Amino acid sequence: MKKYIFATLPICLGILCLVTKGIIGDELMADGTIVERNFFLIPLSYLFFLSGIILFLFVATLSRKTKIAN
Repeated sequence: MKKYIFATLPICLGILCLVTKGIIGDELMADGTIVERNFFLIPLSYLFFLSGIILFLFVATLSRKTKIAN
């Protein structure tokens, strides 16, 4: 199970990015424009999710191959 911690860490970071974006929020200016200071957290969270899923699949595949070999 320790090998899956490395794979779930990016997924947790992605969730943390989205939660941080939600907590900080956006600002509405007087002229009606929205100022999103932390917009970079949304695509960053997508990258973390994607890398976590890829790592999880890689670790699971590698684990399965070692079980078959033994």
